[in-house]
Amino acid sequence: MSKIQKKIWTVSAIMLVIMSSIWIALTYYNNKTLTQYNEILQRYLSMNQVSTASQDVINNLNDYMIIPSLQNKQQIELSKQTVLNAKKQVYSLRNSDNDFTITNYSNLIDSFIESTNRFLLYYAEDEIELSTKEFAEASSISNHISDMTLSLMEKELKTYDLFYLGIIKQSNELKELGIWLILLIAFILLVLSYWFSRSITKPVLDLTKAANELAKGRFDLQVKVDTNDEIAFLAKTFDHMRKNINKLFLEIQQKAKLEHELQQNKILLQESQFRSLQSQINPHFLFNTLNAISKKAYLEGAQETSDLLVNVAGLLRYNLKQMDRKVPLKDEVEVLQQYLEIQKARLTDRLQVQMEIDESCLKELIPTLTLQPLIENAVIHGIEPKEDGGNIWIRILDDNEWVTIEIEDDGIGMDEETIEKLLSEKYKSSEGHSTGIGCSNVMTRLRLYYGRDDVFHIDSVKDCYTKIVLKLWKKKGEGNDATPNRG
Repeated sequence: MSKIQKKIWTVSAIMLVIMSSIWIALTYYNNKTLTQYNEILQRYLSMNQVSTASQDVINNLNDYMIIPSLQNKQQIELSKQTVLNAKKQVYSLRNSDNDFTITNYSNLIDSFIESTNRFLLYYAEDEIELSTKEFAEASSISNHISDMTLSLMEKELKTYDLFYLGIIKQSNELKELGIWLILLIAFILLVLSYWFSRSITKPVLDLTKAANELAKGRFDLQVKVDTNDEIAFLAKTFDHMRKNINKLFLEIQQKAKLEHELQQNKILLQESQFRSLQSQINPHFLFNTLNAISKKAYLEGAQETSDLLVNVAGLLRYNLKQMDRKVPLKDEVEVLQQYLEIQKARLTDRLQVQMEIDESCLKELIPTLTLQPLIENAVIHGIEPKEDGGNIWIRILDDNEWVTIEIEDDGIGMDEETIEKLLSEKYKSSEGHSTGIGCSNVMTRLRLYYGRDDVFHIDSVKDCYTKIVLKLWKKKGEGNDATPNRG
């Protein structure tokens, strides 16, 4: 049986108990009144029976005098027994109010029976005169019994006048009680109906409100119904559905975000490639020309010029790679060293570089052109503006789960506003960069590559230093022995 059905049966049972209680109470009072009325009526009947029975005895005596048969004599005996039985009933009606009267009444009946017996005795002995005298005596007593019966009945009527008035009053009180009971039942029925309807409608309204909120797109509101019936089960099921929808919605949002970031990455790559193409005029021709000039300078004895041209050619060749490739960290370090050699040739003693590299980290794969833009940013915006130049420290360390790369300079530093601007995805300026790639581009590509946000950090103090820290997470199961395409 369902919980709602139990509620309905409970309300019905309560109403049945109330109606049964009222019916039992009314029946009790009605039976009590009827019993009292029957007792009074029985008193009247018992008294009247004595008077009637005595008259029957007189009539039977008269018949026996006319026809002294055995049948008439037996009839007298039956009438006498009726009188005696009536006497017992009347005697049982005695109370403190009529004790004296009932006692006299009983003695009078005894006298009547004695006169009747004497009549029969004298009549049997043919004592006509005595029997006639006893017959007259019995008739007189019978009349006296009738008179006394009427007197007793009249007294009983006076005695029970208050009782009759009480019955009338009780009847009126029962009418008033009935009216109040009807009002009470109506009130209880209204209260129970309100409670019962509210126990059903309130959870339904809560569920409807939750459905409306869900229709408005609010999946964070918990659906809660404080009942213990089928509606509560429906609410729990609805709340479970809300959680599943919310989970699915969040998954769709996350997927859309990832697709957006992937699309941005593609746009960044295309933009970088486009900028690289803009700055290249037949890059293969330029690469071959630089190699030819390098060999010519070497043959002419200009060793430093030859090395510089080789570094420029190597840097150019590395920049010709596709931006979406993964390369070993070793390749990034080599092109970084080539770039620093070019900058040292340009800035001479104004640029000092110190490198601390853990060789075990050089096999890790990272996106191409990750380190050079950061070093280039340090040289152009950190060291070059200082008249005396400065130092750059490059550290590559193994931290078990990731490789830490620190690029630190003691240049002019940056304030917080500049750092935020530099890291902003809207910051596209690449002024002075050979690759056309800025810090924001590197940061975005690293986040997309590793799928994490904690891969890039900048710490800087104005006119003091700037420190960039990369946290390159190791990818398990990914080959670390890839070699770049040198073609």
